[in-house]
Amino acid sequence: MLKKFNIFHKLLIIVVGAFIVVAFTLGGCDDNDSPPLSRVSSWFCWLQNIDPLTVSTAEFDLGVLDYSKDGTEDGEFTSVEMYKMKLYGKILLSYLSIGEAENYRYYWNTAWDENPPDWLGEENSEWPGNYAVRYWYEDWQRLILGYLDRIIDEGFDGVYLDKVDEFEFWADKESATPESWYAVEMVNFVKRIADYVRARKKNFIVVIQNAERILDYSADLLKVIDGWAVEDLFYTELQENASDYIAERLNYLFRVKEVGKPVLVIDYVDDGSGFTGDNANRITNFVSKCREYGFIPYAAYKDRALNKIDFIVNLVK
Repeated sequence: MLKKFNIFHKLLIIVVGAFIVVAFTLGGCDDNDSPPLSRVSSWFCWLQNIDPLTVSTAEFDLGVLDYSKDGTEDGEFTSVEMYKMKLYGKILLSYLSIGEAENYRYYWNTAWDENPPDWLGEENSEWPGNYAVRYWYEDWQRLILGYLDRIIDEGFDGVYLDKVDEFEFWADKESATPESWYAVEMVNFVKRIADYVRARKKNFIVVIQNAERILDYSADLLKVIDGWAVEDLFYTELQENASDYIAERLNYLFRVKEVGKPVLVIDYVDDGSGFTGDNANRITNFVSKCREYGFIPYAAYKDRALNKIDFIVNLVK
């Protein structure tokens, strides 16, 4: 009798598991299933050579991933891979650059190398293959909305918007136009993105990275986004930042906290030598500062490659 029950039980688990995967594949998840960021106390960012199995078992509440394992269309996650990565309740946000175009993305047209569209600007000298965009152009914005469709269809809980600070680049480059114009155009773009994704999936999460100064031009932006992320707040690589620099950024981030939105901080403070000596002291100091202000820390490797999860933050008590 016991043997028969065990066989039946195993079959039931297989059938139920298959049903869940099929439901996920067909988009059967309720629009209200995007979990709130209020329960997040840990996070990681992994943008290159992503392994879904490692993501699924990583003991973090939230993960920021590229929408593809290797950044390309061929590397897009399958429904089964997304299901496995979210199996234990992890919130997954997709990285998306809205201020630069990347020449390894599905949308890139090789003809642009010789004959770029009007919205495509110069290459970023620090990140080859990334190009500034005139993000206020309709053609670029529609391209990004199409990208968001892919992200939603894959099953991500939200989006992590990078290069929002591109308004500063264009204000410096084309000084005849005031910075406020570029900032407002970026705010309007973020609002358009938020409206678009939530029309498709209610409670879809929108997080911004860096660009805190944009709050000088629009306090309403805080009503639109669900959280703010920043890099290099307390440290730039392995060097501690100046106190006045930190204080200036904190003034903006406190405004985010005041309206109940979480602040995620990623500093590249791990030199790879393990949790010992100066490395342990630096990481502990970074994590302690974040916790002091109620921020959520992620200590990443100093090379900024983000090609694996750095678990060292979990060693800090």
